[in-house]
Amino acid sequence: MNFRKILCAAVLLLPFAGNTAEKIDRKAVVLRNNPSVQTIDTLASFTVGNGDFAFTADVTGLQTFADLYKRGMALGTQSHWGWHSFGNPDSLRFDETVGEFDFGRGHKEIYAIQHKTDGRGKQATNWYRENPHRLHLGYVGFDGLSPERIADIDQTLDMWTGTLRSHFTVDGVPTEVETLCSPDADRIAVKVATKTHTPVVLRFPYPTGQPADDASRWDADVKHATVILENRDNHALLKRVLDTTVYFVSVRWDGNARFEQRGRNETVLIPEDDAWSFSIEFAQRHTSPVAIPFADDAVASAHHWENYWQEGGFVDFGHCTDPRAAELERRVILSQYVLALNSAGVYPPQETGLTYNSWYGRPHLEMVWWHQAHFALWNREQIAARTLGWYHTVQPIAREIAERQGFKGVRWMKMTDPWGGEAPSNTGSFLIWQQPHPIYMAELIYRAHPSEAFLREFADMVEQTAAFMADFLTYDDKKDRYIIKGAIPAQETLRAAVTVNPPFELAYWYYALNVAQQWRERLGQPRNAEWDTMLHKLSPLAANKQGLYLAAENAVDTYRDIRYTSDHMACLMACGMLPMSPLVKPSYMRKTFDWVYDNWNWEKTWGWDFPTTAMNAVRMGEPEKAIRAILMNKRTNTYLVNGHNYQTERLRCYLPGNGGLLATVALMCAGWDGCDVENPGFPKDGTWDVRWEAINPMP
Repeated sequence: MNFRKILCAAVLLLPFAGNTAEKIDRKAVVLRNNPSVQTIDTLASFTVGNGDFAFTADVTGLQTFADLYKRGMALGTQSHWGWHSFGNPDSLRFDETVGEFDFGRGHKEIYAIQHKTDGRGKQATNWYRENPHRLHLGYVGFDGLSPERIADIDQTLDMWTGTLRSHFTVDGVPTEVETLCSPDADRIAVKVATKTHTPVVLRFPYPTGQPADDASRWDADVKHATVILENRDNHALLKRVLDTTVYFVSVRWDGNARFEQRGRNETVLIPEDDAWSFSIEFAQRHTSPVAIPFADDAVASAHHWENYWQEGGFVDFGHCTDPRAAELERRVILSQYVLALNSAGVYPPQETGLTYNSWYGRPHLEMVWWHQAHFALWNREQIAARTLGWYHTVQPIAREIAERQGFKGVRWMKMTDPWGGEAPSNTGSFLIWQQPHPIYMAELIYRAHPSEAFLREFADMVEQTAAFMADFLTYDDKKDRYIIKGAIPAQETLRAAVTVNPPFELAYWYYALNVAQQWRERLGQPRNAEWDTMLHKLSPLAANKQGLYLAAENAVDTYRDIRYTSDHMACLMACGMLPMSPLVKPSYMRKTFDWVYDNWNWEKTWGWDFPTTAMNAVRMGEPEKAIRAILMNKRTNTYLVNGHNYQTERLRCYLPGNGGLLATVALMCAGWDGCDVENPGFPKDGTWDVRWEAINPMP
């Protein structure tokens, strides 16, 4: 099921909410931000998709120059169902990846780690990190073209209809291509007009098993096969076999053309007309090709995207006179588009979505909030609810993980797969800040559209998530308090063995346990007395003598050691992403914000660190600094022509940055519970006439 179906199935029941009675011309805002290119730019490929499937194209509107783009914005064809595992001839077992730890909680804890010494432990570590990995389902491109033959490029992504329109010449001959994706199937539809009659080639790679690449190995033809099951009446059906993975590819065309197999894993569609169209559908199961004309897919795509833009929240910066407003609007609109394609599926998304592989294509659960919280804040809570359903489904696996580690409830690990499995890691296995995310997400969805049925559906997931959190706390009888230890905090430069009371995790534990108590009350249940005791005795955030919050209670060198002032400024999330709590002193948080803003090692940050800082600035009453933070001119805060948040040569797109941006803008517009300032994240100097509709306040 795609997100349009969900949106259309549930008409928003909330009354209109916004800061202006004048209705925004949403179409005009979207169209003025449609991205375009006039040259070959390997970081400016554009994507069409439906939330569960995505197809990324180069300047030809197809994937003609895949090798040229592979180190830029790689040309992926990916889905949420497309996964593969290599064989395991040595019968490596998951229990060979684990190690035993004692963090002083009164029991041994078993974690899946990366073994470094040669032997079965190391082999098992490598296999369970690499498998399963996300598949590239196949390349679709013009056959025989080279970049030197292409000129007169003019390509535009029409985000209002989800259509990529590409104009170029081939050896001087004009070519027009329209590319879009069906909202109802994992199918691209393409219309071509050219007198060159250039064939279209379908090439299928074998997976590489590498942590970050285009997932395409071309020297392993014998390891997989492409079989033509049908080839008649303007359609063909292919069967793909890669080890134990099987999927199907349906090809349809209008006009005169012939379809041929040219190699073991390569087919070609050769047109005879000047104007023709074709579609290619990827599916898990055998289905006969369905005759759906290009025009029908185009109408469905336009309806799908118009619904997306018209329903839910929206912001218009067109009345602002501050010169920074146009760039902020561009980032907001493009982020809404790329997140709808890449982060709106039934499984938690990988950090590069359905564009290309990072960390083997696996989801990272500590990023779920950054990918999807904005959906609920922007009144698209039905999209966020899709992944919340995944948490519900994989609870048995999460319970097994918690039991193995000696805890109650369910534990959500950082690096997972579609089935809730765990990838061995010497860092990820010890992270805990992903644990409260499903509680926060469930609360946002409930706030956007309150429903007792929703409470009952996810009550056990919330309860069991909180049960682990409570059991993870350690009672310090000397100081009569509860502490957090034996974990790597969000600021990953700290070590699990020595870290005590990281500030963000303390604040997040306080928030999530409180929300879990509220859910019990909403359902007529008594509050959990043990959790109330823990909330009352949870350690406050630790600070130094200058009133600056430490990276952890025992990190006394926080402001003298670059290890603590790089990576993520996690302490600011304790009041920004999260509401102010009794664990936080406002004056200390204000001093800490000022120090971070002025002194942080900004060259050693990630894309979501700028939203982190901006959200804290908004709650601290510093709207000008919020603007400066969200638009800070740093490499990892770069937003490319296609809207993707660039990080490094290895990580060319990073969706948590986009999601963090949208969550921050929601806070800047609608504020938070109890906030009585209109547009609290924007300066009141007359240059920020920001108009918005249907955005919900943060907690």
